Amino acid sequence: MRRRPRRRRLGGMDATGTLPGWDTLAALDDDALPLLDVALLIARDEYPDLDPRRYALRVQGHAAHLRGVVERESHPALKMRAINRYLFEEVGYAGNHDEYYDPRNSYLNEVFERRLGNPVSLALVQMAVAREVGLPLDGISFPGHFLVRLPVDDGVLVMDPFNRGRPLDVDELRERAQAHLGGRAPDDEVLSRILNPASNRAILVRVLRNLHAVYHGHGDWERATRSADRVLRLLPGDPEALRDRGAGYLQLGHVAGAREDLQRYLLLRPHAEDAASIRLRLVETGRAPARLH
Repeated sequence: MRRRPRRRRLGGMDATGTLPGWDTLAALDDDALPLLDVALLIARDEYPDLDPRRYALRVQGHAAHLRGVVERESHPALKMRAINRYLFEEVGYAGNHDEYYDPRNSYLNEVFERRLGNPVSLALVQMAVAREVGLPLDGISFPGHFLVRLPVDDGVLVMDPFNRGRPLDVDELRERAQAHLGGRAPDDEVLSRILNPASNRAILVRVLRNLHAVYHGHGDWERATRSADRVLRLLPGDPEALRDRGAGYLQLGHVAGAREDLQRYLLLRPHAEDAASIRLRLVETGRAPARLH
């Protein structure tokens, strides 16, 4: 695709060991969110002893190894190929094809330690290292698997971090998108919009929605509800996250919180496909005593 990219700042990992607080994030502009710091903040919910300095140093170490190699290459595509060769062949980062829905694939500390991840978490590693050596690698919230993009000449190079950073041509991108667009292949204009860079907020929300889907599928309502709550810290009032948190509260017996979230969801999405079933659940919960905490 021939389109000049919008420049996006990756945001922060540094060696201070200080992560932002959840209550500070909603007020930040999308691209002011420190992407890797917040990704580690998500992981700290599950790993409270996590030390972010360890992973700041990991990124810096990868970059230090690559900087000379990258500087010797003249073209951005060749620089990116050197980065991918190092990360995916020498260091051994890989997509976890065997256990795709393992929640550890979404926690950035585990991705650094195990060198296994899902598309968006591997993209976070790839983006961090590329940015550290001066390449403006962006994420793409592509339907299905998350992808990355790099400006080259008057177009963009699109790559699949889940499959060792393999480049994707226009025909394959159309085919991949078609499966998520009702079977219709996107034209140039639609595909170009799909390939727009994802904001830091959109990337972080995708991480959290992946976690919610995994935990919901496992019936782990505490963690599923926590994931939906964290989406709301980034996107206050998001209808789907309100619904998901409210449904989790119901499963956990927090009736008052569930009713509040689900009523707000219905106000925002009165004609949603699940609106009738949610109204019925609200009627039923109105007959049950609230759980006190």
